[in-house]
Amino acid sequence: MTYEPRGADSARRLSLRAIAEALGGDCEGDPDLLITGIAGIREAEPGQISFLANGRYLGYVKATQASALIVGRQTEVNGLPAVRVDDPYLCFLKAIQLFSQPLRGTFPPGVSDLARVAASARLGAGCHVGDFVHIGEDCVIGERVVLMPGAVVLARVAIGEDSLIFPNVTVREDSQLGRRVIVHAGAVVGSDGFGYAWDGTAHRKIPQIGRVEIGDDVELGANVCIDRATTGVTRIEAGCKIDNLVQIAHNVRIGRNSIVVAQVGISGSTRVGENVKIAGQAGIIGHIEIGDRAQVGEKAGVTKSVEAGTAVSGYPARPHDQAMRLQAVLARLPELARRVRELEEELGRLRAELAERREPRP
Repeated sequence: MTYEPRGADSARRLSLRAIAEALGGDCEGDPDLLITGIAGIREAEPGQISFLANGRYLGYVKATQASALIVGRQTEVNGLPAVRVDDPYLCFLKAIQLFSQPLRGTFPPGVSDLARVAASARLGAGCHVGDFVHIGEDCVIGERVVLMPGAVVLARVAIGEDSLIFPNVTVREDSQLGRRVIVHAGAVVGSDGFGYAWDGTAHRKIPQIGRVEIGDDVELGANVCIDRATTGVTRIEAGCKIDNLVQIAHNVRIGRNSIVVAQVGISGSTRVGENVKIAGQAGIIGHIEIGDRAQVGEKAGVTKSVEAGTAVSGYPARPHDQAMRLQAVLARLPELARRVRELEEELGRLRAELAERREPRP
């Protein structure tokens, strides 16, 4: 679910005790201390609570203006009031929800007079259809779906209940989105796959007659592009999180709960397993497989299949530890090149001296 900060007129104040109870943690310090908001440890102001989940930020504890911290069981807090928990990062997420409100609540049910909804489209109860939204023929929109201004939903699209479609999203014909799907501004679901055949004189477009299926609880970032299949299905399975500016080509399949970070490109017909993590700007060639739980490093160029449970990086991608050793050697290349030149010069001098010694004396 997407949240937004509470306005000044709806600011929430919670005691440290109440926060600890909500997070399942232990309160340390004044339990009646009132907390009015939440922020990062460097940006927090008096009255706010922050968190510490990474040892690299221990140095900020003394300088923070936060009135309290969410920390691990053994973390030193320099005398600050604290909520001690097993997983500070996860509890920080939960605390954000305490001081915010679901974005959905700001969009009341109803259809704007400026929207265009086809007569054959079916809208579930509680939907919000904003200004200049277009919903095509035979679409099925589930209950409590929010379509923000400028969203375009073409013919025969199905969108599951409680989904949130941000402004200027385009969902092409025959695409299917599951329940609680979030699609951020500018994303395109179901664009034509990049397919052409050379006939000797020109590139001829191959009709893209497949579709896209998006599973439940998937989130697509801003300007994500997911191509429809040439035939069959391009499928993003339940729980996947796709960051901004990602390109997913035709007939790709991404398994459950995988994460794809910004500016990744995945070529056609590649299979990505479950719980895979693909870091930013990685490029993946088509018609290969990325196994379950694999990790692909940032800017990696993946040219062959990756086994389940392994980590790869570099270009071309190789096992991560091997890629790191290679990078270490590359960093030494200028020094190695200088040493080679010096050795060549020294060898030249030795050869010249040896030649002089061998010349017959007159």
